[in-house]
Amino acid sequence: MDDLKSKGTKALVWDFSGKMATQGMAFAFSIFLARLLDPADFGLIAMVMVVIGIASVFTDIGLGGALIQRRKVLPVHYTSVFYFNVFVGLLLALITYSSAKIIGDFYANDALVPLIQVMSLSFIINSFSSVQTTRLRRELNYAVITKVRFIASLISGIVGVSLAYDGLGVWSLVIQTLSMGVVFNISIWTASKWRPSLLFSFKALKQLWGFGFRMFLSGVLDAIFTRLDFLIIGKLFPPATLGFFQRAKSLNSMAVQASSGSLMAVLFPVLSQVKNDLPRFQNIVIKIMGVICFFVFLLLGGLYLGSEELVIFLFGQKWGPAVDYFQILVLSGFGYPVSSLLVNVLASRGNSKGFLRLEVYKKILTSANFGVLLFLGIDAYLYGLIVTTALSLLLNILFASREIKLSAFCFMRPVVTQATVSFVAVLVSIYWVVETGMENGALLFLIKGTVFTSTYLFINWLFETESYRSVVEQVMPLTGRLL
Repeated sequence: MDDLKSKGTKALVWDFSGKMATQGMAFAFSIFLARLLDPADFGLIAMVMVVIGIASVFTDIGLGGALIQRRKVLPVHYTSVFYFNVFVGLLLALITYSSAKIIGDFYANDALVPLIQVMSLSFIINSFSSVQTTRLRRELNYAVITKVRFIASLISGIVGVSLAYDGLGVWSLVIQTLSMGVVFNISIWTASKWRPSLLFSFKALKQLWGFGFRMFLSGVLDAIFTRLDFLIIGKLFPPATLGFFQRAKSLNSMAVQASSGSLMAVLFPVLSQVKNDLPRFQNIVIKIMGVICFFVFLLLGGLYLGSEELVIFLFGQKWGPAVDYFQILVLSGFGYPVSSLLVNVLASRGNSKGFLRLEVYKKILTSANFGVLLFLGIDAYLYGLIVTTALSLLLNILFASREIKLSAFCFMRPVVTQATVSFVAVLVSIYWVVETGMENGALLFLIKGTVFTSTYLFINWLFETESYRSVVEQVMPLTGRLL
């Protein structure tokens, strides 16, 4: 058990530090690209990535997650999944390439056709690294994954910015994406010792299929519904409008995932290994819930206050229309990290049936909100997203509490507490700004952030909230060891 905790801690440290370095660097490159390219260029690539993103789910049909969750994995399981992934990658590339004209006609934009045809290569490229990455995740060897992602992000970022500077426009984004896949493949095959043998078994795939199939269906639903807003906006509005929305959504997603993405990546294999020890499983989940809520609401409150200054400072005045989108999206940002923990509870315990049923219920809620987008526009859709996020979180809590026999109140308490603390801290910051009458953009951003953070931490310390205690007990000792 101590060995698992040690491996989990090392994996978390490597994945978190790697994500911070990689995402920080990718973010820096995105700033350059946003200043060099037009919003319409980002709108075009967003339309392309709707197709690529949805089709990518079919690459391993959930078999990667099944490899991680399964207690005993034989070499034939790995090699069978590898060859299956390559075959599906080739098939998806052919289908996407052949469908490019149809997709261009749907959007009434012929410029998309060559972009989609070239991007179809990504299916072939990425199929070669899937099993390599899965093996390393199962072994909690995030050091290798972190280093490889950093190298791939660095080289592809340099390529993308260089091409944008030379005037290649949207093609710089396409080539950047493909080059990242190529470099990642070369690097992970160089770093990993595993090589596929000449083994293939449909029986091995079938053994993984029971769990993987339901996870695959859940992945398909998630891939479609997280990108359907791009598809609708791209169909109904000019590419520039989609570009503004894409920039706001990607900035919000990056911030939210940075707050908990590493924890989620490591959590699934860790929980999978203790799924039969229910008291320990419960203890891990509750403590992590407290830590996530503490940092998520701290981050989101700060982003909400500084949204205008942040967007304009980073991307320039031409991205001003993205500010309103970003500010509303931030209000729904709590859903991803908290819900990710709760669905990991189901997945790690092998309850793929419950996982799929939960996803279907949540997608019904999301479907209603897409109707709002169609008939009432983007702003109404974003406000509706706050409501659907809250309702989806309640569903996640109900399913997770039933799965591990814990009261739903245990999950709700840190969410409600930290949301309230964040709300009060935001009000204090706004009051302070109004009273001082400060208007300087950069200084205002720093002052608002300082007042908010200080108030947030003070309230948590004063009332010794559950999340605050979890951070002190779990995170502070880890920080001390790292320093």
